[in-house]
Amino acid sequence: MYILKNAWTSIKRNKGRNILIAIIIIVISAACAVTLAIRESANKIVTAYENKNPVTVEIGMNRNALVESLRSGDKSQEEMIKSFNEIESLTEEEIISYGTSDYIKEYYYTFSLGVNANDIKEATDSLVKETTETKTETDTQTRTFSAGEKIPGGPGGAPNENHNGGSQTTTTRKTTTTKTEKIFNEKTQNGAFTLVGYNSYEDMKDFISGDYTIVDGEVSDDFSSNNCVISEELATLNELAVGDVITVVDPKNTDNTYELVITGIYKENTESSSNMSNMYSSSANKIITNISFIKTILEANEDLSATITPIFYLNSKDDVEAFTNEVSEKGLSEYYTLSNNVEELENATASINNVKNFATTFLVITLIIGGVVLVVINMINIRERKYEIGVLRTIGMKKVKVALQFMLELLIVCIVSLGIGAGVGAMTSVKVANNLLSNEIENANAEYEDISSNFGRGPSEDKNRSGENDKKYNFNVVEVKQVDSINAVVDLKVLLQLLGIGVLLTFLSSLASMIAISRFSPLTILKERS
Repeated sequence: MYILKNAWTSIKRNKGRNILIAIIIIVISAACAVTLAIRESANKIVTAYENKNPVTVEIGMNRNALVESLRSGDKSQEEMIKSFNEIESLTEEEIISYGTSDYIKEYYYTFSLGVNANDIKEATDSLVKETTETKTETDTQTRTFSAGEKIPGGPGGAPNENHNGGSQTTTTRKTTTTKTEKIFNEKTQNGAFTLVGYNSYEDMKDFISGDYTIVDGEVSDDFSSNNCVISEELATLNELAVGDVITVVDPKNTDNTYELVITGIYKENTESSSNMSNMYSSSANKIITNISFIKTILEANEDLSATITPIFYLNSKDDVEAFTNEVSEKGLSEYYTLSNNVEELENATASINNVKNFATTFLVITLIIGGVVLVVINMINIRERKYEIGVLRTIGMKKVKVALQFMLELLIVCIVSLGIGAGVGAMTSVKVANNLLSNEIENANAEYEDISSNFGRGPSEDKNRSGENDKKYNFNVVEVKQVDSINAVVDLKVLLQLLGIGVLLTFLSSLASMIAISRFSPLTILKERS
């Protein structure tokens, strides 16, 4: 108690010096409050974004490996198409096997099948082959001529005279050309409409994300019956309503027909639906049903095959490599590859992370400079109060208590200054954070515009042309759209971190004074004073 009282008396007695220390600590604490608030808020934003947009892995065709394999040995186009048809498609059992992994949080897969077959000419996956066969037929007739008999077939059709007699053989040749053959990619979807089947509501990520929205009716929770939802465009075009029945046809056997009851009508909300080059959106002919119904169609015709599209949700982006290796070990064909959205997620939060990194760097620099300044001021303080230290030591106060008094003085000033600095930081943190983020967004978009201009495209947005030139091109430069503000609030966690920083600075700056005090001899100090 004596030490605390003595420390408070010393603070009041040395107002000028303590006010200077307080100002320094207020500046340091205000800067730290802002940077800590930015860091904490940025972490929350990134975490929230990652929770909303988890790391996903999809299995797709390995085009590079496929091209290398198909082109090896100078294969013809016909041989390449036939080789491609021999590549086995993913099976449901394989997808379930890959999804059974410690690295996977959840997974889902869809079946996709073309129905209501139409003649479709594929530009890249089909080949019309004309085969020419030459057939030779020989008719042999032998005639015997006597001496002096005229033989037909001479020059100009005139008969020849056979002076010696003998025989002649006649041969007739005929050539016939056949046939036209179409070599095509058997994996393509043949049909005017595409059935997409799901297993549950949880699998229907397009509806969960809001890309698709039901405008009439509902998505049935019965994933084993013959029901479906169709696009708003398809319903309007064919004057269909909820409760109507539509019939789909097997694309390879028109005798197989199946009825579906419409339980809902949906619309697409994504940008792809506004493609001005197409009359209808990409989902116009997509009929959404369940996997059970598609399996019914497949079981009735072994020649049909559905495209299975799996999406795996990983626990963390750190598991991508491990999961990729695991899937390879489970036997995924070399013609398939795994793609993930890690880069997309990192790009989406790049500006926020840049602001956070800047705040961290600024925090470290502030602490180093502030710590050095406080150490210097404390050392000067010790030298100025050398005689006071000698008196306290002479009357019997131990070194530890003397050092503790000096540390307590600095701690009291520090706590008061931290409170004031935290208030200043709270008032300025949001504005500072948003200014930093605004600059980051500006820099990212400026980089994008610079690259765009290299292609002669100029600015990517022209407000004077009603959005006709709003299309963005992918130059691997992120355009920050997801987050454009940071609510950098000085909350309880920031205050606790700030208090920890204050205590740390107090201890480090007092450490030098404690060492100096321990080396002082009270008698020597008093002699020098006298």
